[in-house]
Amino acid sequence: MKCFLYFRDKSKSKQSKSAPELKNQNKSDTSSASRTTKSAGSMASPRSIPELYREKGQDLRVFSLPELRDATNGFNRLLKIGEGGFGNVYKGTISPADGQGNPTVVAIKKLNQQGFQGHKEWLAEVQFLSVVSHPNLVKLLGYCSVDGERGIQRLLVYEYMPNKSLENHLFNRTMSTLPWKMRLQIILGAAEGLAYLHEGLEIQVIYRDFKSSNVLLDENFNPKLSDFGLAREGPTGDHTHVSTAVVGTQGYAAPEYIETGHLTVKSDIWSFGVVLYEILTGRRTVERNRPQSEQKLLDWVKQFPADGKRFSMIIDPRLRDQYSLVAARRVAMLANSCLNKNPKDRPTMREVVESLKKAIQESEDGNPSDRNRPESSHSNMANSDRRKDKMGATGTSTSKKKIPPMLQPTKRSIVV
Repeated sequence: MKCFLYFRDKSKSKQSKSAPELKNQNKSDTSSASRTTKSAGSMASPRSIPELYREKGQDLRVFSLPELRDATNGFNRLLKIGEGGFGNVYKGTISPADGQGNPTVVAIKKLNQQGFQGHKEWLAEVQFLSVVSHPNLVKLLGYCSVDGERGIQRLLVYEYMPNKSLENHLFNRTMSTLPWKMRLQIILGAAEGLAYLHEGLEIQVIYRDFKSSNVLLDENFNPKLSDFGLAREGPTGDHTHVSTAVVGTQGYAAPEYIETGHLTVKSDIWSFGVVLYEILTGRRTVERNRPQSEQKLLDWVKQFPADGKRFSMIIDPRLRDQYSLVAARRVAMLANSCLNKNPKDRPTMREVVESLKKAIQESEDGNPSDRNRPESSHSNMANSDRRKDKMGATGTSTSKKKIPPMLQPTKRSIVV
């Protein structure tokens, strides 16, 4: 999916061996524009991300370009595991800084020198990820910054996430179906990561790019949020929002942010609601190969209210009734609250976390009885409706095998 706006920012420094700094920031696109200077004698203002970064940024490892070239066998195409607006991502192996111990498998992002997202987002990732620390946020191990005759070289080194992204498992039909309870556990972890950004730091962080492709999965399918290039500090003092250029991914950005450029944590809540419906339905936010009435996910699901008899018709058919209808209704109602047109009426991420925990408990307690419930006829109705889609004009099946909707996965903006 394409972003609304891209920008480039050329650096004139040579070799960076110390923690990089943001310089000459555009005030219209930073949270500093919304900061309030407090009067003398009042409580000190929260420290900004750059201020916190100066404390913690020295913990990051600074890699040389030859080190990372060797780690990826010369950025071999066979080791490429992702690509996006930032550039390509490679699987690599690095040795410990002291030369002692076993090599570590990592993911290495390499800035596309002809790209549009560029240096500014690279700096944002370095600064934000050096400050935050949470089990559901991807860990940045280090970076490389070199300016030479061949242009700038900007790279980031992350922990390796072997199970790719939530997007892969929801929409790639060649992969096994992600079970219902695992979907809930993954989205709960993502919610806890967002709650930490919104409420668990000295300052408030607005993630601004929550989507299924940015929820990465480790070897145990534990979720971690990645890609902090668009993250911004939240408003402080008497300010209610941060004013920024409108950036993000189509289908996930909150409508009030698109219309006004006013950014708050409630913008993240909207995006979270979109992903909740992706988890429920197994559909992307936009699918152009479907009938007109079904192309936009949020418009389509409105036809099947969470408390209605036809609700089960939106549930991902690959789950094959192996889910709790009670919990699914709760998740849909939670999604609807996140997608409230009035941002003030959307829940906080802490409230989202508590609701998801209840849904998981309902799935554990009620799933067997759900399968024998009278409402199961609604699922049969959904299955019948799907069978009709495979019937010809004579009412006979046109295929002996069930053919799921085949979708070409779109490229992620940045994937680790």
